[in-house]
Amino acid sequence: MVDRGVVQGDDGVWRCAWGDGTPAYRRYHDEEWGRPCVDDRWLFEKICLEGFQAGLSWLTILNKRDNFRAAFADFDIDALCRFNRRSVDRLMKDSGIVRNRRKIEATLANAKAARALRDECGSLAAFVWGFEPDPVARPARVTWAAVHKLAQTEASRGLSRALKKRGFQFVGPTTMYALMQAAGVVNDHLEGCGARAGCLAARAALRVPGARGRGG
Repeated sequence: MVDRGVVQGDDGVWRCAWGDGTPAYRRYHDEEWGRPCVDDRWLFEKICLEGFQAGLSWLTILNKRDNFRAAFADFDIDALCRFNRRSVDRLMKDSGIVRNRRKIEATLANAKAARALRDECGSLAAFVWGFEPDPVARPARVTWAAVHKLAQTEASRGLSRALKKRGFQFVGPTTMYALMQAAGVVNDHLEGCGARAGCLAARAALRVPGARGRGG
C-alpha cells in the first residue's frame, strides 16, 4: 500500500507529495531537502530563509532565493557582520526580497551570533548536528501520519533554546525542526519516496564535524 503522502510524478518518480507541486519544488525536494549538510554557509542561509518564510509559503522563498543571495552577500557570515543601518535601509528598498525590517535586522544579528558561535564551537554545522536526535526518539516508520505530528520535537526545542541563548532571532522550535529536516539532521522523506534511500546512504557516509563545546 502506497503512503498517501507519496505521489508519482509525470516523470515516473515517486516523491513526498509536497515535493511534486512545481518544478522548483521538485528540484528542491530531489536535490537538496533532506540531504545531510555540514556546510556553514548553506546552514546559515537556511536559518535565515526559514525566518523569512514565517507567515509565507516556502515556494515564495524558493522563487526569491537568488535575490536573497545577491542582497545578503551570499549569506557569507563575515560579510554580513559588516552590514549596518544603511544596509538595512537599502535592503528595505529591494523588491526582490521579503521587505520586513524585523527579519532583515534579525539576519544581520544572526550573522554576528553565528560568528561568535563558530568561534566557540568550531563551526555552525558542529553545533547544529550536536542536536541530531537519537534514533529511538524517531518514529518507527516515517509515514505521512507520523511526520504530520512532528511540527517540533524535543531536539528542535533544544536547538531553538540554545540558539536563542546565543542571540539568534526567528529560530523557534518549529522553524528549527524545518531546518533539521532540510539539512538531513532528520530524514523525513517518507517511505516510498525515491529520495529517501539516497539520503539514508548520504547520512551513513557523512562525517559530522566535532564541536569544541556547546554549553547547552
